[in-house]
Amino acid sequence: MNASASASVPTTAETLRTALGWLLGGLPPKQATAAVDRLIANYRGRTPTDAPVLRDRSDVAAYAAYRMPATFEAVRSALDALAEAAPGWSPASHVDVGGGTGAAIWAADAIWDGPRETAVLDWAEPALALGKELAASSGSQVLRGAEWRRAVIGAGLALPDTELVTVSYVLGELTPEARRAVVAEAARAGQAVVLIEPGTPEGYLRIREARDQLIEAGLKVAAPCPHDGTCPIEVGQDWCHFSARVSRSSLHRQVKGGSLPYEDEKFSYVAAARFPVEPAPSRITRRPQIRKGLVLLELCGPQDGDSSGLTRVNVTKRHGDLYKAARDADWGQEWPPAATS
Repeated sequence: MNASASASVPTTAETLRTALGWLLGGLPPKQATAAVDRLIANYRGRTPTDAPVLRDRSDVAAYAAYRMPATFEAVRSALDALAEAAPGWSPASHVDVGGGTGAAIWAADAIWDGPRETAVLDWAEPALALGKELAASSGSQVLRGAEWRRAVIGAGLALPDTELVTVSYVLGELTPEARRAVVAEAARAGQAVVLIEPGTPEGYLRIREARDQLIEAGLKVAAPCPHDGTCPIEVGQDWCHFSARVSRSSLHRQVKGGSLPYEDEKFSYVAAARFPVEPAPSRITRRPQIRKGLVLLELCGPQDGDSSGLTRVNVTKRHGDLYKAARDADWGQEWPPAATS
């Protein structure tokens, strides 16, 4: 993790939860539940559309309570992987496409310090308005100074040249033609592009297609893949996705109808860049299985000869420090850890 991120992430996440509680504390539960049920269908990619998903203030409030904490953690994880692959780089400008209430700019603020020109583009005015309110309640000059601009997300999208483009949980709302147009424009405008989708088979396929498009446009994959080759996963047999732990506030539990103080957000992503990056030597693609004296890791690594890049590795006590690292390893992390490689 980026050195500044390790200190700032809890503060940023807590600030976001506080801001959500302040704005949404009076949200009527029945109204929120009805809006959330409709939003879940769109989030899961069942109803692609070329119209805004968030139609009014009640929709936006329900979305913010239901999705924003999880979106923040998923995007933060993806941006953290980019930061690890490009440790000397920090974006001086950031455009978030289809950013809604702004979870991605909060996530970027948790990863990188320093001044940054930030813009959020979305087609839903109510989402932009609430996102601006949330940002104004933060202590971050970057968030408070962000530009919130209405734009149609699809064919004809025109982005300013920028160092970082994020597109999170948007591609599934678009038609295939609009999806390709948005990815093409992100690849043209951004020095780095990070795309995040739900960690479902459908979300993975959208990321896989977009990954190919970014590579064809001349970008190099920074994460999660250790290579720019064809994804070795057989379509229909498995899918690449990761998990981020999300702390639930009391408001979050109320809107989502859950009792646990946390949930695990599953997501698929790709980060690619036009500047030199150092991808992980291998990536842990499933939750490590810990047995007595043994840790089983499923990895995606470089493709070499007859090897597809997908491997299973048994790490035992005789591996010494590597075994200790394997017991502490988590899904989505690079392998082996830099300290032991």
